[in-house]
Amino acid sequence: MINQRTLVLAAGLLATTGTALAQTSATDEIAKYRQMLADGNPAELWEMRGEELWKTKTGPNKVSLEQCDFGKGPGVLKGAYTELPRYFKDVNKVMDLEQRLVHCRVTLQGLSPAEAVKTPFGAAGKKSDIEALVSYITSESRGMKMAVSTAHPMALRAYETGRQLFFYRGGSHDFACATCHSVDGQRIRLQELPNILNTLNAQAAYTTWPAYRVSQGEVRTMQHRLTDCFRQQRFPEPLYASDVLTAVTMFLAKNANGGVYAGPALKR
Repeated sequence: MINQRTLVLAAGLLATTGTALAQTSATDEIAKYRQMLADGNPAELWEMRGEELWKTKTGPNKVSLEQCDFGKGPGVLKGAYTELPRYFKDVNKVMDLEQRLVHCRVTLQGLSPAEAVKTPFGAAGKKSDIEALVSYITSESRGMKMAVSTAHPMALRAYETGRQLFFYRGGSHDFACATCHSVDGQRIRLQELPNILNTLNAQAAYTTWPAYRVSQGEVRTMQHRLTDCFRQQRFPEPLYASDVLTAVTMFLAKNANGGVYAGPALKR
């Protein structure tokens, strides 16, 4: 005869199994949805606009960005993103893509620092030149492997700083980046949370940014992704193109080494 305790345990097991199956099913359906949209990723529109902006002579100096050097020589974009962030001798510091882009807009085009970072993140009726430029620049490294170096002492320092920030707990919720992204199999609602300490997870996560966010109707860059993470942790949000964001990016990018870059991608 089946006792009450056995029935309760069985009911609990069925409920757990049902939830797991529901989550797996939902994850599979989301993957199928992304695949259906992938052939017509709207990020292509940002890439095309970014290429036009890259070649347009503008700013007080009336020059284009075609001489901007991302580490492989002026104007060379092929493979540049796969080696960023990196140490730049001309400024004696480590920069990520967006920091370096702002630097070029100031030094080449003559924009003020405030003008160079204006509208870093787009919204309805308010386009972001930066998101478009980043989409184009990163697309030029599509299909190439991540190869970020920490050989320079300042690059290694940036990586170590990023690692410390990743594990640093604080804010009203006592969260860290690691709270969500250092354990296998975690999720929030239907969203899988990649374990950044796992090489395959780190590669899959990093190599798909920037990405077109279906839920927002915009291409979002890595700096937007990180800023939003800080916001969700209830941390003070870092300034755009700040060294804090570059350090965290260095940690994530280095962990993704060997992964094939596949952005701008498509996200929910």
